[in-house]
Amino acid sequence: MVVSRRQAVREGWLHRVAVTVCRDERGRILVHRRSERLPRFPGLHEVGVGGAAHVGESYEQAAARELAEELGIRALPRLLFTFVNRSGLSPHWLGVHEAVVPDTVVPDPDEVAWHGWLTEPELRSALLEWHFTPDNNEVLGRYLAFRTARS
Repeated sequence: MVVSRRQAVREGWLHRVAVTVCRDERGRILVHRRSERLPRFPGLHEVGVGGAAHVGESYEQAAARELAEELGIRALPRLLFTFVNRSGLSPHWLGVHEAVVPDTVVPDPDEVAWHGWLTEPELRSALLEWHFTPDNNEVLGRYLAFRTARS
């Protein structure tokens, strides 16, 4: 059965979401604040750029589409891992990607109110001071652990 993301969230059904952690050539991580106009988590900060995967769309295709829509970036994000995330609005399969992108991005103002590049220590400080989306800490924690295990 195919349903909308709205219905999947309302019913608590699993659906697929793709998110990309963007790094620049210097290794800094892109952080952004969601637009106040967004229905989900307006004005909160995020590390990942992403959204729901469409029917028949792979995680990688969804991640690339979301990067283009939200940041104006054409890139092929690399899928790192998937997991069932239960810390958002409803449970969902989350495909976490990584992409090295130019440090000059042109965000869609309907999606992104502010963005900046932070080093990992700066990001750890921001996590204590800024308001992030509910699943941000889960995504970031797993992402950093994955990177540490690979190095």
